[in-house]
Amino acid sequence: MDLNSILTTISIAAIPVVFAITVHEVAHGWVAKQFGDRTAEMLGRLTLNPVRHVDPIGTILVPGILLLSGSGFMFGWAKPVPVDARNMRNPRGNMVLVTAAGPLSNLVMATIWAFIMMVSQDSASGVAGEWIARMAQYGIVFNIMLAVFNMLPIPPLDGGQVLANLLPQGAVSDFLRRFAPFGFFVVLALIVTKQLWPIIGPPIGFLLSLLVDTFGLRLVAF
Repeated sequence: MDLNSILTTISIAAIPVVFAITVHEVAHGWVAKQFGDRTAEMLGRLTLNPVRHVDPIGTILVPGILLLSGSGFMFGWAKPVPVDARNMRNPRGNMVLVTAAGPLSNLVMATIWAFIMMVSQDSASGVAGEWIARMAQYGIVFNIMLAVFNMLPIPPLDGGQVLANLLPQGAVSDFLRRFAPFGFFVVLALIVTKQLWPIIGPPIGFLLSLLVDTFGLRLVAF
């Protein structure tokens, strides 16, 4: 990939990728605030300003490498929004919704991008229309991937935290919380052994097909 192609890809993908990761984290903090925890708000993290959420590795380096390598799989992360369950009225029950808010926000954004892509394909033409359609497609694909990936039941991913709070208090839920520091190594092992895509590929494909069929989208080549 030459320099012009790299710059073009970055100009198209940067907005949906950064926005997806930023909104994901803000959603956690915003829902926590509704349940009485204002930690994120007091630390200035309830903002869509990406500078407040960017993790140099997770928001820029990792997605950039995956994007430019043409791996077909993209994920990333921002600096986690701080949440203190002790401030909530029903800590365990509320944390289920707080944790699930991130992936749900990505599915909402994927739907919004699908609508934008539909409008651009129906009304826009030429270079501008193609640019918008490609950006929207990145938004759809990345948000779906981020949502599905984060709902894996592996702590500290959102799915693992949801599972830990749904299970009755006891040995299993305690084990999941203690296991969180090692969960990233499990994810790395799945990637290295090429077992991650067989797990997350089918739900990603289903959600992508659902949006494509619902909005009548014509996918474009990346």
